[in-house]
Amino acid sequence: MIVTRARRLGDASGQSVDIVLRDGLIEAIVPAGSALTEGHEVIDVDDRVVMPGLWDEHVHFSLWAQHRRQVSLHHADSAAQAARIMADAVEANASSENPDPVVIGAGYRDGLWKDAKTTQVLDALTGDTPVVLISVDVHSCWANTAALDRFGVVGHRDDGVITEREWFALSQQLSDVDATTIDGWVLDAAHHAASRGVVGIVDLEMTLSAPDWIRRVASYGARYPLTVECGVYPEDLETAIAQGLRSGLELAPGVTVGPFKIITDGSLNTRTAQCVEPYLGVEGEHYGALNWPTEDIEAMLVAADKAGFWLAVHAIGDKANQTVLDIFEKNDLHGRIEHAQLVRAEDFERFARLGVAASVQPDHAIDDRDVTDVYWADRAERAFALRSLVEHGAQVVLGSDAPVSPLDPWITIASAVTRTREGRAPWHLEQGLTISEALSFSTRSTLEVGQPADLIALDADPLWLVDALGSDLAKASDALRELPVALTVAAGAITHRHNV
Repeated sequence: MIVTRARRLGDASGQSVDIVLRDGLIEAIVPAGSALTEGHEVIDVDDRVVMPGLWDEHVHFSLWAQHRRQVSLHHADSAAQAARIMADAVEANASSENPDPVVIGAGYRDGLWKDAKTTQVLDALTGDTPVVLISVDVHSCWANTAALDRFGVVGHRDDGVITEREWFALSQQLSDVDATTIDGWVLDAAHHAASRGVVGIVDLEMTLSAPDWIRRVASYGARYPLTVECGVYPEDLETAIAQGLRSGLELAPGVTVGPFKIITDGSLNTRTAQCVEPYLGVEGEHYGALNWPTEDIEAMLVAADKAGFWLAVHAIGDKANQTVLDIFEKNDLHGRIEHAQLVRAEDFERFARLGVAASVQPDHAIDDRDVTDVYWADRAERAFALRSLVEHGAQVVLGSDAPVSPLDPWITIASAVTRTREGRAPWHLEQGLTISEALSFSTRSTLEVGQPADLIALDADPLWLVDALGSDLAKASDALRELPVALTVAAGAITHRHNV
């Protein structure tokens, strides 16, 4: 394949080139029109800007594929409104040709709701139909009595609220969809991701997803639209080790084993992220908590490292981040902290010193700015502190945490650079990234000979957009979020093409 008349992102010369791709690698880059075309498919990108393909370093892909089909609760501003949205969904479901046995809503953000979530509120409007509402951070749910009965949940009869590890177990039951159906949903989501320039993902689905990806690639019959690294959780670690799995092991074309992932603490919206100081605005002294005893976390990380897994450790609160960094330092472990949303001032430098990467999701800062200004108001300057991480030398990689935020790297990049959306003033802009940093932290390759044949052609130059609109960051944010992708090539295969 030859991508002809391409302008490389950031090339000051503006020279148009031919990029020759063969066997999954960039074979040559020569002046436009000079490459020998015999035996090649030639794609003319008409002087569009071309850059390396984008990676989403933290997704829950099957959950994201399902989320795209669930009832949206993103605009619910109270428990009562969320219940009314679900009542309408129950009515629509009952009249459908093939009604779902459980009606699921997703994306509610209750941190600032004034009314309480109760089973009474849900039951009054949803009746005997099992209904489950999933919080935006996917660390809790709100269920009606019919759903509690259906899934044999013990307790929670007053509020219907289930959090953290108990919720994670229930979520596996909710996600139990037949293989044909879920694979179709996943493929649709993969095509959409490719249309936004995504060439690869780190899939941190909370089941042992390796067999699922092997099946999907085999049934697709061609190069799957995404390169996938699939993670392993504590519940499946022994099984994975027994099966000889280890990070980097190829399972199928484009599918390898990813990291060992453990969720050490909770989230800000659920007020379960473990903090050094108590949450503000919460009755009593509430600090959040770890999901596992510290010694258990350490033992699992050491065991996974010994078995050949790189480590991806969820830590959101500053106390949880401190604990994880302590474990990494004590045992000379390497890997990443996922989220690193709140970090003690003295811990920023430890990321670089210990060789621990920060896998961050910039759109969470925009989603959570208001709850941060309530519960972490006394420490907001070190929350979602991307600039502090970079200035202290940390390796930073970007992702979405879909379905918590949409799987769209341009949303991620826009949030990292502008720290705003929907016309609001930027939030703690001093912690933002430059556009060049955000793009670099979203890719794994470069446009150079010998690099992977992962590239995208854009209908606008993101560097120019930010430069031109930099005085109005709200407009710059909108432009980046909507940036059109004309072509995506992953491992030398076209996975998206529009008007080229």
